[in-house]
Parts: sequence; structure tokens; C-alpha cells
Amino acid sequence: MKKLAALLLCSTLAACSGSYRDTSVTMDVVSKLDVQRYTGVWFEYARFPVFFQRGCTDTTAEYQIIAEDTVSVYNRCLVENGTRVKDITGQATIEDVGKLKVSFPQVPFVKSPYWVLWVDDEYEVAVVGTPNGSAGWILSRSTEPSQKHIDKARSVLTEAGYDVSKLEVTPHASK
Repeated sequence: MKKLAALLLCSTLAACSGSYRDTSVTMDVVSKLDVQRYTGVWFEYARFPVFFQRGCTDTTAEYQIIAEDTVSVYNRCLVENGTRVKDITGQATIEDVGKLKVSFPQVPFVKSPYWVLWVDDEYEVAVVGTPNGSAGWILSRSTEPSQKHIDKARSVLTEAGYDVSKLEVTPHASK
């Protein structure tokens, strides 16, 4: 029961957390998303700080299609100076092009928006955000994406109203 109460508290705090974007700015999603090409492993290049990723390094997200409108989600990172794995498994429901809702069994009754704002033509770098601006990520197929891609990703976030000065680059040991 204490674990459930803690999870509900964390969910509530996430919903009430501050915003990294000006929500009066329109946030557009991709006009086309090839979910098959989007699946696989992504390295987190950068993120806006969120409590559930505090202390995370070497962060990855892996997506796999499990039904026509559902994708499995496996998020993993290292904590405690790389001595412990922290991970969570869930699923995302595709609601519209570029708009998904992510849920995790460990956090009941919460479905969080996951909007794909941009992905390059090769599906090497992607930008993901939340409409309320409480989170956002730059994802890459490698730990060292090109500067051109990072500049574009930062530009997409800025155009969506995000304050990119708050972005934190995620450390990866393989760099």
C-alpha cells in the first residue's frame, strides 16, 4: 500500500511540475511518422530535467510494435555512478500521427502524452515533447549525433516554445 501511495504521489507531482515551454506557443507534431522505422533503440542525447530521471546516465529508450496502435516501451538508465540499472517497461498507444500516450503499470491511472515533434529523414535523431512542457527529449540512434542534427533538434524545441537553456546533455560512458 505504501508503494502505491508513493507512486500516486509521484504521478501527482509530475502532473503539477513546472513547465520548460511557453504553452501559449503552438506545438506541432510530425505530419508523418513511420512507426516501424521509429522502433528500436534510441539513446537519450539530452533532456529537460524530470524527477524520475534524476541521476540517470547512459539512458536509452527501446520501442517495439506490439499491435496496430500499440508500441512497447522499455526505458533504461544507470544510476549511482553507473553501479545500478534503473528501468521501466510500459506501452504507448498511438492516438494520432505523432501523438502517443505512454503508460506504465508501476504508475497506475496515468497516461502521459508523448508527442514526436521532429524526426530526420533517416530516423537518426528525434525530438519528443509534452504539450504542458513538463518534459522533452532529444533522442539519437548513436551517443554522438551530428552537430547539424543537434542544432535542428534545438531549433525544433525553441519553435515549440521550449527554453533550450534548460536542456541537460545526458552522459554516456561509451563517448
